[in-house]
Amino acid sequence: MQRLYDSVEPRVMDEDMLKLAVGEQGPQEEAGQLARQEGILFKDVVSLRLDFQNILRIDSLWQFENLRKLQLDNNIIEKIEGLEHLVHLVWLDLSFNNIEAIEGLDTLVNLEDLSLFNNRITKIDSLDALVKLQIIYLRRFKDLRSLSLSGNPIAESEDYKMFICAYLPDLVYLDFRRIDDHMKELAESKHQYSIDELKHRENLIQARLDDELAWQVELEKHKAAFVEHLNGSFLFDSMYTEDVEGNKLAYLPGVGELLQGYKDKFVIICLNIFEYGLKQQEKRKLELDTFNECVKEAIQENQEQGKHRIAEFEEKHLLSLNAIREESDLTNIEVRIVEYGEDITELFNVLMTLEMQLVEQLEETINMFERNIMDLVALFIENVQSLMAQCRDLENHHHEKLLEISINTLEKILKGELDEDLPDNLRALFVDKDTIVNAVGASHDIHLLKIDNREDELVTRTNSWCAHLVDTIHKNEIMRNRRRVKEINQYIDHIQNELDNLECGDVID
Repeated sequence: MQRLYDSVEPRVMDEDMLKLAVGEQGPQEEAGQLARQEGILFKDVVSLRLDFQNILRIDSLWQFENLRKLQLDNNIIEKIEGLEHLVHLVWLDLSFNNIEAIEGLDTLVNLEDLSLFNNRITKIDSLDALVKLQIIYLRRFKDLRSLSLSGNPIAESEDYKMFICAYLPDLVYLDFRRIDDHMKELAESKHQYSIDELKHRENLIQARLDDELAWQVELEKHKAAFVEHLNGSFLFDSMYTEDVEGNKLAYLPGVGELLQGYKDKFVIICLNIFEYGLKQQEKRKLELDTFNECVKEAIQENQEQGKHRIAEFEEKHLLSLNAIREESDLTNIEVRIVEYGEDITELFNVLMTLEMQLVEQLEETINMFERNIMDLVALFIENVQSLMAQCRDLENHHHEKLLEISINTLEKILKGELDEDLPDNLRALFVDKDTIVNAVGASHDIHLLKIDNREDELVTRTNSWCAHLVDTIHKNEIMRNRRRVKEINQYIDHIQNELDNLECGDVID
């Protein structure tokens, strides 16, 4: 499945994108550590992920001189280029793009694994320089019709042609010779079992890739609604990811049941936020679609009026020019030229008036949309904050119960009445009351911070989206108006020049 750039916004692979990609590879990975601790040093990066970035063209990779693994799958790349400096590259994934030819790989002499699944490849240029290439999946090139492997070790195999014909059933030419139908039938019969087995593996791989792509599409939909990862226990689980004390305290008697009840209620609230977010996104989308349709209709109606007035003028324009050319009396010529000049001025005024009317109409439409979309965003944020407050209430309640259990456990330990065995790392917390209170409090603070951060992120992104959208609409309208005024002036200048030329030429003659 190719990704077409008429449905996505093409992006430029620049230094900002590369810095962000390196920085986002995570603190556990070498590249991410370098990015965070020592700044971005592209020459030290050995692995780079740039998948799902809507990249149209490969560029700006010359500093990654030690890169060994590069992921460029699921973009809209049309040509293999810009890789000549990556001489240490071992693994390259260009799957799910719009590539038509295998080319631009001559310097990648260390490349071992090349993946080009789901592209538009019809041509394979020389691969002679790729002496270490171990894996390239030619069956994935459904449009491949001609292949030459002569001079390579595989071509010396006794079963070479038969195997290639079975392995690539859509191939028309092999080593510059046409493959006849009889050869294809023999090849299919001889290798039927192995090809069937191969097809089964391919189907499994394709199903996995389809699932991953569907998941990515769904995730993008959730991100557009600002509620990604809220359709489950992700937020709750993240509260305990870095909570060392909380994970220890979970082994206290009675805390397991308390924690499960807390999690169940917390996840229900997250699901409510998620479902509400998706519904609000649909409302925002409907509001935007309605607005765009209103703008489109207003512009079309205005353009039709302008075209009608221009058509009327053009019809009269030809008659006026002919009348001036045919007129022999100088006085009458001058009168007609003046009249024609007045007609031009009238047309200019009409077109500019229409444009000003459209500007006023669109300004009113934009202002109304701005109010509506801001109201929707404000309502969405207000309700999400209310639901997030419920999450904090649950956390506060859990904190109180956990503290109560912890204090009771401490008292039992001090009195020697605790029957249950506790893990050593948990028992080490029960030195005195201050220690256990601090441990429970630290866990509580981490949880509240996670909730606050997720709420702040949602609010900030939602407001930024709204501000950017409104700003873009205003800027687009300004640009539209400028283009239209320029068009009107150019058209008027053109017909005025015709009149001036006529006045300086025909009249004087």
